[in-house]
Amino acid sequence: MDLRIFTEPQQGASYDTLLTVAKATEDLGFDAFFRSDHYLAMGSADGLPGPTDAWITLAGLARETKRIRLGTLMTAGTFRLPGVLAIQVAQVDQMSGGRVELGLGAGWFEEEHKAYGIPFPKEKFGRLEEQLEIVTGLWATEVGKTFSYEGAHYRLVDSPALPKPAQPKLPVLIGGHGATRTPRLAAQYADEFNIPFASIEDSERQFGRVRAAAEAAGRGADDLVYSNAVVVCVGRDDAEVARRAAAIGREVDELKANGLAGSPAEVVDKIGRYGAIGSSRIYLQVLDLDDLDHLELISSQVQSQLS
Repeated sequence: MDLRIFTEPQQGASYDTLLTVAKATEDLGFDAFFRSDHYLAMGSADGLPGPTDAWITLAGLARETKRIRLGTLMTAGTFRLPGVLAIQVAQVDQMSGGRVELGLGAGWFEEEHKAYGIPFPKEKFGRLEEQLEIVTGLWATEVGKTFSYEGAHYRLVDSPALPKPAQPKLPVLIGGHGATRTPRLAAQYADEFNIPFASIEDSERQFGRVRAAAEAAGRGADDLVYSNAVVVCVGRDDAEVARRAAAIGREVDELKANGLAGSPAEVVDKIGRYGAIGSSRIYLQVLDLDDLDHLELISSQVQSQLS
């Protein structure tokens, strides 16, 4: 089971804070550092000192880290034109020496679009499908040849399809709870399918849909990696769990029901239950980015038992 650190910087984090967490992620032996792609804080958070751009952040971290994978859960398809996104991600992959993964979603948070003057189209899923076809098509085009595309939302004419990622096949992640279109898109374009903040039962049901869609598309169901994103709150004792829950404005019982919370033994047990239904990678949503002792505890007493 791979454990990856997943952050939500829109809730309030500077680049320096993210760099500190990314370096801790690397030093403590976690597999990857991922971040959300949002420009507006959610809930009661003040969001100070303000949003950081996902791909600018990852470009900086690409030069400051050496081993960990870097990526997004999920880049909002509404934020960037697909040709521009293909260039950005390929460049960051080159800067990292081939350690980048692209999670791409349709975009959903209308308020942040209004706040920063970003168009929020009514039809987002069709745009996402075209974006996936364009981004992967640009990367797959042989050097010296051109890529053209005519869709309902985007048109590319004789693109040189440059630059290329450092990796021969840069991993693409698709995720979500949709019962029909999401599994179909994952079967067609994804290297990994991620389901965020879902119960073990709901995860098993959605993994089954994606596996069936992959087989219907002529792929092996096991060609994809299956993963979960889950909030984490671990403590050495009940008091430490309660303190960490309070720091992120959550209740312990709710976190235990909907996330990975409690003692290291409790968390290891629940991760094992996710593994039993086919998940091989967990994105640990870490909400208190100043609590590096939390990461150390997870590394020494949770991750060490999963090796």
